[in-house]
Amino acid sequence: MADTKQVDETADAKRAAKAERTAARLAKRISTFSQAHGGAEGQVAHLGERGARIVLVGEDGGWGDLVAPSVEIAAKAVEKSGITVHENFDGEFAAKVTTGPYEWTRMAGIQVGGPRNT
Repeated sequence: MADTKQVDETADAKRAAKAERTAARLAKRISTFSQAHGGAEGQVAHLGERGARIVLVGEDGGWGDLVAPSVEIAAKAVEKSGITVHENFDGEFAAKVTTGPYEWTRMAGIQVGGPRNT
C-alpha cells in the first residue's frame, strides 16, 4: 500500500509541476501581448474537455486568444500576468475590440455580401 501512495504522490507532483510550467508559459505570452498593445484585459471561457479559452483585448483594440488545458491553469496564467479579468465578454469590454477587413471577410463577409471564403 505504501508503494502505491508514493507513486501517486510522485505522479501528482509531476502533474502539478507541468501545470505550473504551462501557466507560466501562457502568462509570458499574455504579458508579451499586453506590452505590444499598450496594456490588455482578458476573459476566461470554459471550452469543455478541450480546456479554457483566454480572450485578450489590448488597449489599442487589438485582440487575440490562447487556449489553456484547463480553467484552473488559465486562471493562474491571467493572475500571473497581472491583467484585468472580466467575468463576461460583453459591454464596454467587448466594445474595445477593433475589427478590420480580415475579420469581416472571414467571419461575416458571406452574410453581409462580402467575398466568398471557399
